[in-house]
Amino acid sequence: MRTTLDIPENLISEAMKVTKARTKTEVIKFALENIIQKNKLKKIKSYCGKLELDINLDLLRKRN
Repeated sequence: MRTTLDIPENLISEAMKVTKARTKTEVIKFALENIIQKNKLKKIKSYCGKLELDINLDLLRKRN
């Protein structure tokens, strides 16, 4: 998909240096994937303390 974007050159240049991306397309893809990953992690972290697991760790450790 081709899209025209107006992104400040200094942001693109700095992002390319940080990520070692060779092209502008590569750095944009990296940024979008990073945003999606962080959002998914945030959703997973929201479950912290809300799930009740009936797991006996001692029994699991002895299974080996």
